[in-house]
Amino acid sequence: MPAVNRLPSGRRAGALGTLALTGVLTGALLAGTPAAQAAPAAPSSGPAAASPTALPTPTGDGAKSICKRLPSTEGHLTNALNRLNGDATMAGSVARLQQRVANAKSAGHTEVETYLNGRLTARKALVGTLKSRQDDLKSVATWCAAHGKGAGK
Repeated sequence: MPAVNRLPSGRRAGALGTLALTGVLTGALLAGTPAAQAAPAAPSSGPAAASPTALPTPTGDGAKSICKRLPSTEGHLTNALNRLNGDATMAGSVARLQQRVANAKSAGHTEVETYLNGRLTARKALVGTLKSRQDDLKSVATWCAAHGKGAGK
């Protein structure tokens, strides 16, 4: 039976980032100790000393894979825009967040209102970005069809 990941991918990435940051901070703190300053740094060699894994230089623009993923990408954009443009009962909608801002204001929770207003600004900007991407994707679909790349899965 395969191992079950207990954290959602976002939390897993956050946990790994926290561990990495802790290691960096611990190393920086230890570097300030007299024992660490007295010890000479050993020259590093081998694979660990090499730069991070570098990806090869792309030889194309990825048109084939973009055309292949086109239907699912369009679906994701449509779903996201439907959610954002939903009414106040739709989780993740601009209207719902506006209602929460109004509720915080009427309750006198100015700090919460300020925080939610920042999120509201970002969410409204996201709507514009996604609409722009949706328009761009229509042009890509036309290009894919004209060049015989197909838009199948």
